[in-house]
Amino acid sequence: MPRERRTIIRWSAALASLCVGLSLGACANGAGVTVDPDPDKPFVLEGVTNVTEIAQLTGPGAINDTASVSVAGTDLGSMVNVGDRTLFLFGDTFGERDPDSIGGQGGFWRSNVAAWTTDDDPSDGITFDDWIDDDLGLATALIEGDHDENGAEGEVTKIPTYGFAIGETIYVAYMSVRHWGEPGAWDANYAGLIVSRDGGDSWDRVEGVEWPGDSNFIQFATAQVAEDGQDYIYVWAIPAGRFGGVQLMRVPADEASVEDQGAYSYFAGLDGESPQWSSEMTDAATVVDGTIGELSVMWSPYLERWLMTYSDAGNAYIREGVTPWGPWGDPIELVSVTDYPGLYSPYLNPRYVSDDGRTVYFTLSLWGPYNVFWFSAELDRAR
Repeated sequence: MPRERRTIIRWSAALASLCVGLSLGACANGAGVTVDPDPDKPFVLEGVTNVTEIAQLTGPGAINDTASVSVAGTDLGSMVNVGDRTLFLFGDTFGERDPDSIGGQGGFWRSNVAAWTTDDDPSDGITFDDWIDDDLGLATALIEGDHDENGAEGEVTKIPTYGFAIGETIYVAYMSVRHWGEPGAWDANYAGLIVSRDGGDSWDRVEGVEWPGDSNFIQFATAQVAEDGQDYIYVWAIPAGRFGGVQLMRVPADEASVEDQGAYSYFAGLDGESPQWSSEMTDAATVVDGTIGELSVMWSPYLERWLMTYSDAGNAYIREGVTPWGPWGDPIELVSVTDYPGLYSPYLNPRYVSDDGRTVYFTLSLWGPYNVFWFSAELDRAR
């Protein structure tokens, strides 16, 4: 269906969205999802229906006034729940853009920016309360890239890939990009973490915690998980670009562990039904094969399964996982490149669901306008 013929849907279940969103938000930022390691449960996700573009979140014509903070073009939009607020993380951001510009170009370039919201009704889009800003009130980088020339073997930019919170302490994972290549291909110097302990007002690099640029641990998706009485941050990770498979690591969900490289362990396969974890990154097993681009993962209470969304330099997909390490079902098309050329980065958030979790909401970036949009989809579950 052509994009201009899509209509904004305002779900009648707004109250259900509020209640479910709050309860799942507490789960996302409090007690983790308890892992059931049984790999023999059946797949139950049969498809998605009523995929709807609800609103544009950033840029000219958006439901948010992003011009006032000098955000004319940006992308990504992964989310971190911190108490009753959600932080939206955006990538390379430009304050000045020609109306006919395509992709990441323009003036007043910042490597990343972020906006806060307390909007708990996703049915009509998400309105931002404020931004992480500078003394002039303009959106500012959490950690700025060096902005070296592409191909100079330095650092072009620092892109946030995901985040998580330990209480009120916020961690954001980012990748240091060395070179932007052909569409969907780029090289990284490393992946690292930054931290804020003052509600996002200031950010510091977490020293001594990083992953090599040629590793599988460059772009992250996170969830808080309870396993054997211990809370962990689980991290599903892919290499730089959109052409690698997914590997999995975990770290105890406390600040001391998150800031200690030695506290991270890597899923290294199964012994029967028992997951094996290794301190060596090179032991990491691939849990999802394929061409996986910017991904997100969350627990679906509606399906009682894990959900993963991603793009492959073409379409956006969704698939279900029986456990965090699999098995993972076949990919199901979520949004088609035919309808939305240049789409990428479909990001879920467990806070933003309705209809008892049947309806999920997600951000999606479009390369042409180079801005972020808000979508919904209904999950079809086997009966």
